Amino acid sequence: MKNLLSVVILTAILFLSGCDAGQTEFDLSADGKINVDRLRPGAIEIIRDGLADESPIIRSYAIEVVSATGTKELVSIVVQLLKDDTVEVRFAAALAIGDMRYLAAQYSLRRLLNDTNENIKIGAAYALTRLGKGDFRDIIRRLTKSKDQTARANAVMLLGKLGSKGDMQLLYQTLRALDSDDKVKIQAVEALATLGDEKIYQSKCWPLLISKYADDRIMGIRAMAQLGTAEAKNAIQTMLYDDILEVRLYAAGQLGVLGDTAGEDEVAVYLSQNLQNKNKWFEAGDTAVTAIGQIGTNALAKFLPVFIDSRNRLIRLSAAQSVLLLTQ
Repeated sequence: MKNLLSVVILTAILFLSGCDAGQTEFDLSADGKINVDRLRPGAIEIIRDGLADESPIIRSYAIEVVSATGTKELVSIVVQLLKDDTVEVRFAAALAIGDMRYLAAQYSLRRLLNDTNENIKIGAAYALTRLGKGDFRDIIRRLTKSKDQTARANAVMLLGKLGSKGDMQLLYQTLRALDSDDKVKIQAVEALATLGDEKIYQSKCWPLLISKYADDRIMGIRAMAQLGTAEAKNAIQTMLYDDILEVRLYAAGQLGVLGDTAGEDEVAVYLSQNLQNKNKWFEAGDTAVTAIGQIGTNALAKFLPVFIDSRNRLIRLSAAQSVLLLTQ
């Protein structure tokens, strides 16, 4: 279930190298494109396994993959994870249910409104609001002043996702608050970008892009992608020339989300040079495999038979996400 036949991997590698032997019925459809549909059943099972994994990190990531790909056949399992022992998993499950508009979970979510953990409480409030089962945004708004910086960061993120421009003033207040830490401030910038506040481009997003820290630049790219304007897209394109590989690959993927394939070559070169590392987790590798689905070209899809067979669970989940995005 998790592993493709070795002959498939061999032919895939040959195909990636440009050898005619790689152009098999498995790899190519009648119009000469990689036949990703054949990978879909295996991708579903990879995600199903991830939802049941012993690691909460893997469970949380698997939930995010379900949400990102809209995989409805797995959402009932996500609902069960509202009872998970780990806060991060329960929070991710609540957000996924809201984003997927899964109405059958509303009663489970209502119970979480009384949870002792602030993150779970606002996750449930977000989900129920997205489901149209009441307006619980005031719960989220109150926690933009939480003493728990993680809860505060999550609160501003969720206000951005809920899309009400009426919350922009509160987000600016949180951004400028002396007791907001860096993760809260960066999340507030992204939330304002999500709400389409173009003023944030020059004052906050651009400074992140030119920060000396690669993590800041990645967050800047993410905020620019949320803003989504032509000016923001042009700014992301400049990051394809960044000195740091991970930044370039992340920019390529986010451009793909915006319908721009300018970063395709950057991702293709990295993947072709790192086939031998398919079983090892590297930030660059995971970012590149995720970018396959974000960019969505045949030139990148041909790498999926290799990476979906990785022995690394995170890489396998990223490949599964790309398969499902390409077969929607």
